[in-house]
This record gives sequence, C-alpha cells and structure tokens, in this order.
Amino acid sequence: MYLAYDDYAENSWGYLKELSKMMEKTNKIDPELYDKYDVKRGLRNSNGTGVLVGLTGVGDVYGYRIENGVKIPDEGRLYYRGYEIMSIIDGFQKDERFGFEEVCYLLLFGELPDKNGLSLFNRLLGENRKLPDGFTEDMMLKAPSKDIMNKLARSILASYSYDSNPDDLSLQNILRQSIELIARFPTMVAYGYQAKARYYDQKSLFIHSPEFELSTAENLLYMIRPNCEYTKLEAELLDLALVLHAEHGGGNNSTFTARVVTTTGTDTYSAIAAAVGSLKGGKHGGANIKVLEMMENIKTNVKNWQDESQLIEYLDKIVAGKANDGSGLIYGMGHAIYTLSDPRALRLRKKAEELAKSKNIEDEFNLYATVERLAPEVLGKENISANVDFYSGFVYKALDIPKELFTPIFAVARISGWSAHRIEELVSKGKIIRPAYKNILEKQDYCFLKDRI
Repeated sequence: MYLAYDDYAENSWGYLKELSKMMEKTNKIDPELYDKYDVKRGLRNSNGTGVLVGLTGVGDVYGYRIENGVKIPDEGRLYYRGYEIMSIIDGFQKDERFGFEEVCYLLLFGELPDKNGLSLFNRLLGENRKLPDGFTEDMMLKAPSKDIMNKLARSILASYSYDSNPDDLSLQNILRQSIELIARFPTMVAYGYQAKARYYDQKSLFIHSPEFELSTAENLLYMIRPNCEYTKLEAELLDLALVLHAEHGGGNNSTFTARVVTTTGTDTYSAIAAAVGSLKGGKHGGANIKVLEMMENIKTNVKNWQDESQLIEYLDKIVAGKANDGSGLIYGMGHAIYTLSDPRALRLRKKAEELAKSKNIEDEFNLYATVERLAPEVLGKENISANVDFYSGFVYKALDIPKELFTPIFAVARISGWSAHRIEELVSKGKIIRPAYKNILEKQDYCFLKDRI
C-alpha cells in the first residue's frame, strides 16, 4: 500500500498519523514466532533466569537457587566485590560514618580502603566536585531542560569537550575520568535541577558551590536546597539510598548498556551517557516515580487507608487495568531476580519507618506497608516481594526532594557501578557485544518508482 502525499498536503499531522499506522503494521511481530524460534526475549530464559552473557567480579545479585534445573525461590542477597551489602552498611553505620564514598572505592579498586586510603579518596572526590570553568554558565544555565536526566546526559557528553585527553583508553586515564564523573554527578544534577526550576517553573535560581569537606549525600542536599540546610538523619538516609543503588550486577539494563557501548572502543562520556539514557526509562530507574504516582492515586481514591477490604478492592481494579494508569501493574512489586525478598527494600523500609516517625507521617508509611503486604494476595503470586523502588520514592518525598530528582539520584549512585563495570570490560578485553536477530520477512524484488501504485 502506498500513501499519496497530495491527500494530506494541507494537514501534515494527518499525513504523519497515517504513516504511523503503516509503521505499526509493518513493525508488528507475531508473538508466536518468538516461541517458534526459541528467542530469548529480554535475554531471559523460559524459567525467568537471565541468559549468561558474561562474567564479572564487581557485583552479585542472589534471589533464587537452581536445583535439578528447577528455580527455587530464596531470600535475596546483594554483594559488592564479594562483600554482603548488609555487612558493609552495618560497618559504616556502626562507626557513624557516611558509606557511599567507601563503596565507590570498593567498587573501583576491589578492596575496602584503610583509614588513610579512604581519606585520600575523599580528598580526591572533593577536589573534583566543581565543574570546569565556564561549564555552569555555558552548559547548564544556557541550555536548561525540563527533564534532569536529559540534562545529565547532555552534560556528560559536553564534558568530552572540556577534557584535554578524552579518547585515551589507558587505565589511568579511564580512572581519572571515572573519578571526575563520580565527583561531578551530584553537581550536574543539582545545577540541572536549579536551571529547570528557574526557567521552567519560574522559581529563584540558587547555584551553591559544592563543599570540599562534605560527603556526596551532604553535598547533594546542600546544593538543591535554597538555604543549604539539612539534618543529620536526612543526610544519613540519602547516603544509605546511594549505597543501596550503587551497583546491581552486570545484567541490569543500564550497566549492561554501559558494557555494550564500552565494547565498541568508544570514549567514557559516550558510554556513561548511554547508561543514563537507559536508566531514565520508567521500567528501570524511573520506577520509583511510578510507585509514588500509584500511591498518590490510591490515597485519592481509597477513603479509609486502614480498611484493608477497601484497599484490596482498589488494588484489584489496578490489576484489572481499571484504575491508576491502566497498566495493570502494582509498581514496586516483584523483581527480575529477587523472589522472596529484596535486601535493599528491607533495609530502606526500616529507615523509612524511622523517618516517618520523625516527620509525623506514619499513616502514609503504614499505607505503603499495607499495600506491600496485600499485593502478593491480589496478584495471586506467593513469591513476589517489594523491590527497592517501592520505598525509595517515599523516602525521597519525606526528605522533601522534588520528584524530578528521584531518578537522577539513582544515577548519582549508579555511576560508581557503571564505572567499575566499564573498567572491568576494558581490562578483560571483551569482544564487542553483538547478539543475533532472525529476520522473518520473505525476500522481495525491488519495484521501480514509476510502477508503485
């Protein structure tokens, strides 16, 4: 079928609408063909496990065990360089320290720093938090974006132009670039938000220079708030969120994206910007916003939050696609790997409860907890639990962090994991990642333009 442009010359949008219909028809793949050709959609096996495509020593995500070829649900565990994440958290919290910088060191270098090593690393991050001369004015303020993730990706790519040696793939140069990006991500995010608030929301512009002696969590709160003020509990909770989001194995979408792009031999800025683009999606880093929006919808439509029958009735509507956004999803429930529990959600849930008490919003926290408890029953699934996104949005909201910063904060944390995986890919000299796609169309003869009717 050929479309005549003359029919739509007076209405270009109408023409585009018809072209869109044609595109939809042309690109539709029969779902049965995926089974016919044993296609591993989403690089996942039929039992839900991931297709093994690589090896890593950076992080490990455990959520089930395999016995005689059968997937057996189990309590979730997360490891950074072989260290169980809960033991890491217990360690720095017992010392009453911030832990994100220690985790960055661990992920990059593969071992825990001693006191002197951590001090030197903190100094290195502190020295690199400020953006290059002219960057704030020319790259942040003159080209604001309504989406902070978009602005972050553009800022990363712009950093290439401010680097005197951007394409050198030596380990020392890649490490320099990685440390600079880890240090500057909070500043880029904060300034991107301030530019958005000024030029899109007509609010006052506040550009606070990062403080050398402050931690990553403290600096982020310091730079996004007009008065630069924050409490110790707020900084500790944000630091915990950064630690829990720093790394999640090589198979998560954004980390895999970073590794795929890295195997082409491209520069650091291109690889990390691609990872940011992946994280932006609502099925990945943007999931906590989806949870928050769903919970706001529940709060609006359920009169009595303590009445479980009302909650179950409304959750049934959500699953049926008749409430919230019509997706049929209870956001924040379930995970590709974790089955019985997500260890990140368990630890964040505990801290969220403490924060709720300090902020006098216990009723709202209890609503989250009740939905978490009822969701498996509504979904009809035994082995499903809340993931980290279920409570992270609640925590950020309780910290008075604007919603548009939720996913960028995820990026501030995950840049450390991306950098570690990029370095591992380069050191291991992996092959360029190039999976196969089977073409399902029959071959056709070319038709000359004069013969197309």
